[in-house]
Amino acid sequence: MNEIFNLIGKLGPTVVVLILLGVFILPQSMRILREYERGVIFRLGKLQGAKGPGLIFLIPIVDKMVRMDLRVVTIDVAKQEVMTRDNVPATVDAVVYFRVVDANAAVVKVENYWKATSLIAQTTLRSVLGQAPLDDLLSQRDSINLKLQEIIDRQTEPWGIKVTAVEVKDVALPDSMKRAMAKQAEAERERRAKVVNAEGEFQAAEKMVQAAAMIATEPIALQLRYLQTMREMASEHNTTTFLPLPIDLFSAFLKK
Repeated sequence: MNEIFNLIGKLGPTVVVLILLGVFILPQSMRILREYERGVIFRLGKLQGAKGPGLIFLIPIVDKMVRMDLRVVTIDVAKQEVMTRDNVPATVDAVVYFRVVDANAAVVKVENYWKATSLIAQTTLRSVLGQAPLDDLLSQRDSINLKLQEIIDRQTEPWGIKVTAVEVKDVALPDSMKRAMAKQAEAERERRAKVVNAEGEFQAAEKMVQAAAMIATEPIALQLRYLQTMREMASEHNTTTFLPLPIDLFSAFLKK
């Protein structure tokens, strides 16, 4: 202890004070910011601007720094109960991707940019999906995501926030609506099957009309068809004997 007091006496009180200031205050005046970080500096409460990355020097007691992360952040938008334009209740949730592009605005112009962006996303989700019919909500997901991204980005731009993407994750429908949609899909499949059958019948009838017109102009075609039919019947009934008759014998009946 005596040696310490002797050393202080040799150095002098001024030097000791400077050493103590260097040991305790100098670390408080330096900050190291990573590549994706920025430090918003306030001097006596007045904004000085954003600095970084790298080593930042602050004036102790006078300067205050707010550290900001510039990486992309994801926010899960809680499930929202919405009513579509065609009065169908649905439960939807989404995820928002955004990042800070202006650190000064994100600190000065909004109290909590994270919370503010999340609330804006919730209200926009309910508003946009409430204007869309159920069919668009299920089949036009990409266009709805783009519309959500544009609206949220426009509202958060003054805060220095850039919304890069919005994705609607899930659309939950009531069980009664799911059963109704299943019945509708089944009815649609039956309708398509009937249309296909009707088109087949129409094409077959059209071919038969063409064949009849050809036989009327070329009588030999009827004779060839007659022989072909007898050949097919003979191949199916081996125990039956057919005696072909000239087709001319039936010409009198055909003319009537």
